[in-house]
Amino acid sequence: MANEQNAPLPEGFEAGGYRIVRKIASGGFSMVYLAQDSHGQPVAIKEYLPSSLVRRAPGQLVPEVVGGNLPTYRNGLKCFFEEGRALSRVIHPNVVRVVNFFRANETVYMVMAYESGRSLQELVIHNRNRPGKRVLPERHIRKIFAQVMNGLREVHANRLLHLDLKPANIYLKKGGMPMLLDFGAARQTLTQDAPKLFPMYTPGFAAPELYKKNQQLGPWTDIYGLGASMYACMVGAPPQAADQRIKQDKVDTVLAGLTDIYTQQLLDLVHWCMKLNPLERPQSVFALQRALREPFMREGVETRSFLPLRWLEDMISPLRRRRDGRHTEPKRHHAPAHVPAHARVQAPALAQGEGNGVASQPDATLLAERKGD
Repeated sequence: MANEQNAPLPEGFEAGGYRIVRKIASGGFSMVYLAQDSHGQPVAIKEYLPSSLVRRAPGQLVPEVVGGNLPTYRNGLKCFFEEGRALSRVIHPNVVRVVNFFRANETVYMVMAYESGRSLQELVIHNRNRPGKRVLPERHIRKIFAQVMNGLREVHANRLLHLDLKPANIYLKKGGMPMLLDFGAARQTLTQDAPKLFPMYTPGFAAPELYKKNQQLGPWTDIYGLGASMYACMVGAPPQAADQRIKQDKVDTVLAGLTDIYTQQLLDLVHWCMKLNPLERPQSVFALQRALREPFMREGVETRSFLPLRWLEDMISPLRRRRDGRHTEPKRHHAPAHVPAHARVQAPALAQGEGNGVASQPDATLLAERKGD
């Protein structure tokens, strides 16, 4: 059994042309360091170090693969490397910038641009203890997630899925601009190869299709995580885990209790994103962006009610009028959302008794339910 607390690389150690300054985060899947490049510029380096497969004692550099885990470790190594290469092609202000990736110490390192700021999770935790009912104002939620959706849409256009969307993985740079971090695609692939590993999702933020094998994943899976993250920004806590919602859903009751704080349109939008049936959710970020731009309550001005069925009717009505020969407006062209079929990967199995686990990711304090809380 691997030691869950692996030793970090020593401060001052050089690898791939970068000098390690200090460890800044760690998790069951990787370790993250603040480092400097050859010009003295700060970067963040993520090291592939799955704690369930390897151990590394203080003073060691090369992790030791334990038991019969070598094939699984090598497969995860390859997936981590490929994820870094794919992310390096995504250039968007709302997505973490991968500037380099390299092999050393018989593992792989992903080099990312370093930004000062804090996670959305930290902001939520700080604000939920303040007096008053609101955790984050609606205007703030809309502003943050409008930009998050811009980044996620670019990710999907590059045939990638995030698969671990939650406030801990939305980083707010100085000035408030959000940036997506810590993609979970490589971890999902890793669990396909080795179902014995701990689940690689965060209960509360993970869509129900992530709990089972051989489920089709797509943009709708990330959209569930978006809705759950907006929920957390309103409530100050993660939503009920999807497997528990299937038994007795409490999310609707919680949202209904927020009608005096947030507009019905925003609450309906979150409810739509968090539908348990993937086919009932928005199927693309493009559709969700259009819905978020709908008018909402401002200083006593009545909001337009938003419901998924009304949205569907708005899309279908012009087609009906055109078919019947009564449509006289010029055609409007919208860029279709990219939903690549081969971007859908298999999900890990939910190990019995692990429904309250947390995702393995480099964040010390997760905004997620834990056993014993």
